[in-house]
Amino acid sequence: MTARDLVEGAFGNIWRMKLRSALTIAGVLIAIAAFTAMLSFGAGGQQYINDQFEEFDLFSIMRVLPGSPDDDEPEVDVAKLDDKAIEQLSRIPGVRNVYPLDAFKVTVYYADTSATVEAQGIPLAAARTKTLSRLTAGTTFESDTASQIIISEDFLRDIGYTGGDSILGQQLIVETQVARLDSGVVKILQVPGDSLRRRLNELEVDSLFAGDYARRLLFREMSDAVARFIDGLLNSRATMRDTLTVCGISPSRRSSPINTRPVLITSHTAQRLNEGKVATDPEDLFYALSTGSLTGGGWDFESRVYPRVSMDVDPHVPYGAITDSVEALGFRVFSFAREFEQVQKMFLFFDLGLAGVGLIALITASLGIANTLIMSILERRREIGVLKALGADDSDIRIMFLVEAACIGVVGSVLGIVTGWLITRLVSFIGRLIMRANEMPEIELFALPLWLIGLGLAFGIIVSLAAGYYPAMRAARLDPVTALRDE
Repeated sequence: MTARDLVEGAFGNIWRMKLRSALTIAGVLIAIAAFTAMLSFGAGGQQYINDQFEEFDLFSIMRVLPGSPDDDEPEVDVAKLDDKAIEQLSRIPGVRNVYPLDAFKVTVYYADTSATVEAQGIPLAAARTKTLSRLTAGTTFESDTASQIIISEDFLRDIGYTGGDSILGQQLIVETQVARLDSGVVKILQVPGDSLRRRLNELEVDSLFAGDYARRLLFREMSDAVARFIDGLLNSRATMRDTLTVCGISPSRRSSPINTRPVLITSHTAQRLNEGKVATDPEDLFYALSTGSLTGGGWDFESRVYPRVSMDVDPHVPYGAITDSVEALGFRVFSFAREFEQVQKMFLFFDLGLAGVGLIALITASLGIANTLIMSILERRREIGVLKALGADDSDIRIMFLVEAACIGVVGSVLGIVTGWLITRLVSFIGRLIMRANEMPEIELFALPLWLIGLGLAFGIIVSLAAGYYPAMRAARLDPVTALRDE
């Protein structure tokens, strides 16, 4: 028998037993639909993550952090992220640009409204990267010295602005308060007169040479001096102010996978607002205290120590080589490319779990296929006996029933893939309505790549053939004389 004869005969038998075949195909359809829908959800999440990484060019971004102290060798100095370190990082092969993530608190005034937000100073080269140049309106900075500002949609919402991109070209006043080291020192020296007299009166001169008393007195005075120093550092701050023109609007933080600040300014503007001062940001302040960079010119803009810097790297250069070079300098690295690999592994296990659930349903459906074919053998004993009497051997009978099982698998799989796709479209539509109602970014929850279609079709056919193997072998072993006599 030719392949065409086999297929026509298989579909003829399926059509002859309409109800039984329909129920069997329905079992395969449901199993493949569940298999497709569940894997489509995993593929959709994976596709969304991949699109986000490519859209924001996260494969070319690395975050560099100061080195961690070694517990075995605590006396070894921790590598610091200063300007010298930035220069060393920029010389690593594959690194295109290095810039500090220099963020500090500012108050931005527009018309009769104001908002206190975080501003980040970035060089022009960084502003033109794919990650930071993704704006909803306007353009990036014209130059490194431009008195311009990029504001986010979150900032516009904070000040209640509803005019859209009409704010482009408008001027904003940016104000920040910075602490001076000399303010803290002056606060130490400015001891109130009544406090000084009280301390002199409480002083026990005869006990000055007693060890315990001297230590307690020294500890008390040092604690008081530190408290006055911090009070002067944080409460006697200088006000720095600048007028900047809005040149662009960045997306909301909720629609961006990276932690962008509500306000972006040029490094030159950040220098004018923050030069030679101690930042009031608690993270930067405590980092400066822990690294010993609070004094000795450590917070001069030209030689300050940064909590972290960002590197723009060539995505075609192996990130492992760049990571090794950075770690050899004593720094820690956070790589989005490395995190993407971990995400890929997570999705692999997630997809395997979903596929396992779908396969259970498919195996259950295979029992229906086996039952249908066994019943078909009992009803077609005379037909099998006649075929064998006319010269058909065991392999011909076996192939005939396997083709019939494969046809059931093909029909059920195709209908199951279509049904699964329709289910995902319905769930996706409902999901988008919920996202829209909650003012969330609308994302596609499902994907149906070609590999998933092929996988669903292949699994449906393979399981159907496996289910039809026993009935086919049973039909092939049927004795033609017995089959014709019983009939």
